[in-house]
Amino acid sequence: MVDHEVDTSAGTAVVDADTVDRWGADGVLARVRAGAGELTGALRRVAEHVLSDPEAAARATIVELAERSGTSPATITRFCRAMGFDGYADLRLGIASETGRARSAGWTVDIGREIQPGDPLERVLDQIMAADTRAMHDTATLLDLAEVERAAVAIAGASRVNIFGASGSALVGEEMQFSLHRIGVAAWAWSDVHEGLASAALLGVGDVALGISHTGQTRETIEMLAEAGSRGATTVALTGFPRSPLAELADIVLVTASQATTFRPDALSARHPQLVVLDLLYIAVAQRTHDRAHAAFRRTAQAVDGHKAAKRLSGNPGASEAESSRRSGKAEIGPDTDVVSGPISNAAGRRLGPPQPTRGFPTASEGAAS
Repeated sequence: MVDHEVDTSAGTAVVDADTVDRWGADGVLARVRAGAGELTGALRRVAEHVLSDPEAAARATIVELAERSGTSPATITRFCRAMGFDGYADLRLGIASETGRARSAGWTVDIGREIQPGDPLERVLDQIMAADTRAMHDTATLLDLAEVERAAVAIAGASRVNIFGASGSALVGEEMQFSLHRIGVAAWAWSDVHEGLASAALLGVGDVALGISHTGQTRETIEMLAEAGSRGATTVALTGFPRSPLAELADIVLVTASQATTFRPDALSARHPQLVVLDLLYIAVAQRTHDRAHAAFRRTAQAVDGHKAAKRLSGNPGASEAESSRRSGKAEIGPDTDVVSGPISNAAGRRLGPPQPTRGFPTASEGAAS
């Protein structure tokens, strides 16, 4: 079948040479997933067909792939070039190598299969785990660590950090805001566009604004990040589409992948990869503000430790005495620990709990736990 559609994206590579070099041989399918959103018409159909059954695509000739996707060999060639490949042979070899590695790693679940109403939970769990594993792997492949480094340096030296996001992205932003606060970084998370714009207008040179949107097309997030950038703040975008409007206006772009499943479209399935990238960014900031971060985390941990101890000692008649003893200094705070390092005892000296030192920096998700 020969397609007669005019595809405006056919003449332009949606994946640049630097990105191709960074992804290398491990990022073939990640490259296709990331670039598919920029394609239209016949080229988009080719991308969807390749992603729906990569192993079959790797076995197919260029004519067979064209027939199965309802396009033409010429369109397949244009698709390969748009994805940064020299030709179909390179694409086919790359897909075959990557699917072979996936099988060796144990990713045997068909993540393209729809979850059915009658599927047992064991099958659903396997499907979700396989999809998330693939999304994490693709995110690690897509992520430019030099961009993470730039973002970490900017945040570490910022006097103020604003985080913008709507709906599910707002939840991810709040997680990051809380984590940064725990290590002494002045950060605020905004989901309301009016409040966010007002806060963005007060930013300036030396401040940082982080916009989170999987599609990169959420208007409110784009407006807030644009306002921050117009005031001189360094802007960072966390998105699944490196050529999206949000990414285009940002100084620094952090790219994530997603793997949609039934009842979990891309925007929802992107949450775990987003949290992983933000965990990495948070740790990178903590590394660059080591002494300040350690001191801040120790102080914040101590501030809430009494409430945690009260929960552990609930119902014990010696609880108040033990708490008083701890606060009076009988429980030692070690120089390399973030919480009380001595055992908690009641008034009679009976040990009620083991020491629980926390060394190093917790991840953003661990820091949010209470």
